[in-house]
Amino acid sequence: MISNQTTAYESRRLQALHSYHILDTPKETIYDEITKVTSKITGKPVALISFVDKDYTWYKATTGYDSDKDERAHSFCSHAIAEKKKFLIVENALLDTRFSSFPSVVSDTAVRFYAGVCLTDEQGFPLGTLCVFDFKPGSLSDEHLEFLKVTSRQIIKILTLNKLNTQLSWNQAQVEKRNALLRDFAGIVSHDIKMPLSNIILTTEVLRSKYFDKLDFKALEYLSYLKESAFRLSDYINDLLTHYESDHQDDQNLEKFDLNQLLSEVVELLSVSKDATITLPEETMDLYVNRAALEQIFLNLIGNSLKYNDKDHIEIEIKAGDGDTYYYFSVTDNGIGISEEKQDKIFDLFKTAVDKDRSGNAGNGIGLNTVKNLVESLGGTITLSSKIGTGTSFHFSLKKHAHK
Repeated sequence: MISNQTTAYESRRLQALHSYHILDTPKETIYDEITKVTSKITGKPVALISFVDKDYTWYKATTGYDSDKDERAHSFCSHAIAEKKKFLIVENALLDTRFSSFPSVVSDTAVRFYAGVCLTDEQGFPLGTLCVFDFKPGSLSDEHLEFLKVTSRQIIKILTLNKLNTQLSWNQAQVEKRNALLRDFAGIVSHDIKMPLSNIILTTEVLRSKYFDKLDFKALEYLSYLKESAFRLSDYINDLLTHYESDHQDDQNLEKFDLNQLLSEVVELLSVSKDATITLPEETMDLYVNRAALEQIFLNLIGNSLKYNDKDHIEIEIKAGDGDTYYYFSVTDNGIGISEEKQDKIFDLFKTAVDKDRSGNAGNGIGLNTVKNLVESLGGTITLSSKIGTGTSFHFSLKKHAHK
């Protein structure tokens, strides 16, 4: 018999085995089918996929064998993983002093033949075997040995893929957990800041109204600056709240509505000045999507076209199309434009294309990231084309849904 290794190597091998989280897991069809095919091709009545743990050899899949584990001290597979050749063939266990006293050899079932190929991971650690048994002495052809070797490599690929998927799922869960905490934190902080800001704005109005005759020009200028700064910070907070709320939008809150009616309401909300012309689609269309999300998308895109424009007369054109599986939209302006080197980063959070808008205010880099989040949450994509001094076009799609 072979004793459990206590060397540093064995410790690392067990650590590698445990990293796959395969031990004591339920039966899986993909592994069961492998042992069935292995038994049929080799002509041996028993086929196993084994994993050698510290004290036991555990079987993930078995064909022709009832037990799900054996003591490692009496395990053929424990010997197999110690072989430098990475496989072990025993033609007659009763005549081999290493195995002749094994319970499985001296019992009524009387195992005689064993052939096992190591399941060797990418680090070179033998985790277990793909093996076959017979109850009479025998041999294994070179073709069947090669089959076991090839199949053992496929088993390792399946194990590795499952391990990566498990790690990815865990990482994604951790990211979602951190994002949820960040959203909650941002929401709490933003709401807590909004009230003091409102008080600042109200106080500046009261001071200006009550003490207007007693304040000199410089003092009035300071009050205007304070009020303007408070409004800008309030806008920033509102954008921040909208950004984090965009993660909660999805394609489940669906409603039917008229596109041009929505766009007219957006234009009204933006208080568009007389020096701007906004052209809506010639033919309106009925949509069945998340109305609140689409409204926020257009508010951001049209709002940016108005703010980041250096022309005497602002021109914005909105187009829409109805495809088989998607709605298609575009917002095109004659504004400042976005340089080619900044176009790849324009949808990143806190990234801006220009330093100042039409009124001389700096952007916060939240709006377009919010737009991208909303579009993607509704099953679509967004792209842009732009040229400095000529203008910018944003093109986006939203997934269509059958009316309920």
